[in-house]
Amino acid sequence: MVFETFTRWPRLKAAKEPDPFEPTPFPKLLFRAPVKLLLYHAYHVITSLRSSPTPSDPTIRVVCISDTHNHTPEDVPDGDILIHAGDMTNDGSIEEIQKQVDWLASLPHKEVVVISGNHDTYLDPRTRPSLPEERRTGSIDWKRVHYLQHRKLTLTLALEPPNSDSETTGLLSGSRHRRIRIYGAPQIPACGPMSVHAFQYERGKDAWSETVPEDTDILVTHTPPKYHLDLALPNGMGCEYLTTEVERVKPTLHVFGHVHWGAGQEVVWWDGTHKAYMNGMQVKQGWTHGIFDPWLWWDVIRLGYRGLRGLIWDKVWGGQGSHTIVVNAAQMHGNTGKLGNPVQVVDI
Repeated sequence: MVFETFTRWPRLKAAKEPDPFEPTPFPKLLFRAPVKLLLYHAYHVITSLRSSPTPSDPTIRVVCISDTHNHTPEDVPDGDILIHAGDMTNDGSIEEIQKQVDWLASLPHKEVVVISGNHDTYLDPRTRPSLPEERRTGSIDWKRVHYLQHRKLTLTLALEPPNSDSETTGLLSGSRHRRIRIYGAPQIPACGPMSVHAFQYERGKDAWSETVPEDTDILVTHTPPKYHLDLALPNGMGCEYLTTEVERVKPTLHVFGHVHWGAGQEVVWWDGTHKAYMNGMQVKQGWTHGIFDPWLWWDVIRLGYRGLRGLIWDKVWGGQGSHTIVVNAAQMHGNTGKLGNPVQVVDI
């Protein structure tokens, strides 16, 4: 009887702890982080008012998915490049991965690019032994799918002119070419057992600095950059070192998944507004929850001032500045086990 009491207690205690991959209710956030909540919403209101980035000419249409977990979305829009940002499967066996690869290879997109997620166990040699032997014996036929694991891929695409007529459509003579450089990396801050979940590193450690090639146009990761489409409050489930690395490289597009509730897309403008946002979100709060922290309030003021300047520069003078379109392409609707989020489409 005593043994049962001591073995059950940790499980009961753990069951009461909130799941960091579930959204925190608004009233609780208002109590725990009122100033950061203001900072968060002010940042997103300001950035939403800025003009959308102008795609290059010729335009490449990128279709983004992630976290399909053995499912196959019924309606995947057409495009030039299809990107899957990891967690193709649940258990990560060869059989599960192969089924997803077969489906991806059957889609009509010109190019298909895939990285691993933490559930794609077989693809990480460190976690592969956790699979039963019969589920990890053999190899994967990637077909026409480009699998990127800390690797850069350069593609040259033949693209239709914007107003091409039906007689020239699809003809090489009526097309223009554009080269695009894609880099993919699967590592994530630890969220489960190291022996089971693939490509994990201890949270708080730097697994990103100086790892992404500077000429990268599209970056594909499984983890989000911290405080961007990652359930930023109260703590953020992304990686702060990845955020810094993305700012260093400034790719045109960054595609990821992992945090299902963060699905969507936004534009990150690498300016003083973003710097004030990041500084404020990283402030460690005391028992006053930031209400009496002058530095946190100063970041709120700076964000408003810098944001207003950025809006004037954009709307009056037509300037845009350096930016990255960030996309959380998770298909899984929260932690329901069912698909429900829309496929993300971006023109670059």
